[in-house]
Amino acid sequence: MKAVHIGAGNIGRGFIGLLLSQAGYEVCFVDVNEPLVKLLQQKGAYTVSLANSFHDTTLVSGVSAINGKDLEQVAEAIASSELVTTAVGLALLDTVSIGIAKGIEKRMSRSSAPLQIIACENTIDGSSQLKDYVYTHLSQDIRNKANQLVSFPNAAVDRIVPIQHHEDPLMVIVEPFYEWLVDRSGLLPGVAEIAGVHYVDQLEPYIQRKLFTVNTGHSCIAYLGYLSGHDTILESMENPAISLQVQHILEETGSILIRSHGFNPEEHSQYIRKILDRFRNPYLSDEVVRVARSPIRKLSPNDRLVYPALQGFDLGIEPKYLALAMAAALLFDYQEDAEAVELQEAIKSRGIHQVAAQITGIPEGHPIHALIIQKYLSLRT
Repeated sequence: MKAVHIGAGNIGRGFIGLLLSQAGYEVCFVDVNEPLVKLLQQKGAYTVSLANSFHDTTLVSGVSAINGKDLEQVAEAIASSELVTTAVGLALLDTVSIGIAKGIEKRMSRSSAPLQIIACENTIDGSSQLKDYVYTHLSQDIRNKANQLVSFPNAAVDRIVPIQHHEDPLMVIVEPFYEWLVDRSGLLPGVAEIAGVHYVDQLEPYIQRKLFTVNTGHSCIAYLGYLSGHDTILESMENPAISLQVQHILEETGSILIRSHGFNPEEHSQYIRKILDRFRNPYLSDEVVRVARSPIRKLSPNDRLVYPALQGFDLGIEPKYLALAMAAALLFDYQEDAEAVELQEAIKSRGIHQVAAQITGIPEGHPIHALIIQKYLSLRT
């Protein structure tokens, strides 16, 4: 079995590539980072180490790599594979869709075997979004054929992969925990399921559970930790005040999830405890400024802070702890992050009321907007 994975970064190698290799796939990485691609081509292998007391290490061997700028090679690899996955970030899905479309065209002319394409991104309906991009590059005839032979099942992925500092640039350290969920309803008949992947009949509740707990919690630790002068996520979680605030935030999002999707309250409480323990992993060293980066994106209406807050408000839950987290994000002024600089310049020139409304999509006069401003002013003093 052959798989093409687009995005050979730390998540691509340390999570998706590792799991696919363990599931029996020959993995071909696609990336535009030329030095990284050359290293993978030369070595054909890399190591993944778990952030635990044993430092369990796995050699991922038999891998290949292609420069993503060579669209013909990318298309040829896709045409001869059963599976395509991505881990490139939402902003690049449109860019990588061109090579995928060319690969589908080649495949349609040679084979009637099914092809799975899964976007492993931190977003809702990532594969559906990728499909929309891909289809803009296909003729109607190829689209009709692809509808019968190519599936784009949506997925949710969860594994903390911290910033890496190694002599071996291919080595990746990852946390032991991982979760890769795929929507079974998006599969074509007869398509083989991937070993190690958990298939579910309804994906949205699990995507929201991960987004509102892992992504929300991780970002909140970072923003609150930054304001308190902490350098790492672990150091921030060792601060009792921050740890308690994050717990309150996740209990708040937990109430929203339980009300929205019917999760068992006790099981969800256990899930929250598991996530908090992951954030306290002493073998993971992740920088606060890395996790907090891109505050404008993270404060957007469909992301980890605003989205649950609005959902909670509609359910009659006052999102006071999420408002605190949004206020902390609005105070993130790290000078080496372009979005943080843009955010602070906007606040300085137009004022916090207008900027908070514009970025979050929550209009002035809305009760949540008032909560955010209240928390912002209290944190700033």
